[in-house]
Amino acid sequence: MAKKFRISFRPLWDNPPHPFTRIPHYYAENVSMDHLCHLHGWSLRSQPRRVFDGIIFSNELDMLEIRWRELYPYVSKFVILESNTTFTGIPKPLFFASNWARFGFANGKIVHDVFSGRVVAHGSYEDPFILEAEQRGAMNRLLQRAGISSGDILIMSDTDEIPSPHTLKLLKWCDGIPPVMHLELRDYMYSFEFPVDYSSWRATAHVYGPRTHYRHSRQADIIFSDSGWHCSFCFRHISEFVFKMTAYSHADRVKRRDFLDYSRIQKLICKGEDLFDMLPEEYTFQELIKKMGSIPRSASAVHLPAYLIENADKFKFLLPGGCLRTPE
Repeated sequence: MAKKFRISFRPLWDNPPHPFTRIPHYYAENVSMDHLCHLHGWSLRSQPRRVFDGIIFSNELDMLEIRWRELYPYVSKFVILESNTTFTGIPKPLFFASNWARFGFANGKIVHDVFSGRVVAHGSYEDPFILEAEQRGAMNRLLQRAGISSGDILIMSDTDEIPSPHTLKLLKWCDGIPPVMHLELRDYMYSFEFPVDYSSWRATAHVYGPRTHYRHSRQADIIFSDSGWHCSFCFRHISEFVFKMTAYSHADRVKRRDFLDYSRIQKLICKGEDLFDMLPEEYTFQELIKKMGSIPRSASAVHLPAYLIENADKFKFLLPGGCLRTPE
């Protein structure tokens, strides 16, 4: 309750971060890459860059499949690191390794490794952001093993932060792009039925160089508008929601055991309400009030990943009308 009260008065005690400089994003079907590069103030390359997609993986198997299927034609290497523990120090299965066959279509592009995490003893505490930082350091080493070199494009993002194909095409083919820029993603919660806003900014694109280090934080003041999708807590099974709620760096938000009750979680998913009973973390009262309550539903399935639409029956839980989940 104290934390909820504190968040409600955040506009009084906290200041917003320095605003990004936004780069407009131009795209339309059947427009030449030469023209698109020039619309952005860039020029067309004679040869495309290589693209490396680096992610630290937990348990988002459905989102990983959509991501890799969507980006496969544009990515040279899919670099994926997973750990045998969560960021909170709980032992966990190697979800990717045990489901490798599902991703056989990308075998020739996958560079995978396992990070041996530390198990935190019951009743003790270790900062989950420290454990997360250690895995991000291991990702730097894995990228080297994958053969990344200066001038390649490196995408740093979580599994559920998916750049659009036309964003990657611009990064591959255009000269003059910023060496580091954040990617503005359309933010969704639970599925693409619940669009939140365009506030997702942590994904980044880098022209790889000697000072490039894998991070998931503010790294530049430039952001590329409307660059893809971020679908948070977009799981098929209720058990996956429970796993993430107890495993990721913000697991301290689970204030009561009943937060993990399956029927409670299902009800909140279909209502578009917050799993942790938290207020929006905003810097102005105007934004806080605007985002309070349920997320409005959308009936639109336009401008979503093509692979998702092509396989709508398989992924109906991510589309309008599909809020009901299975327990396991």
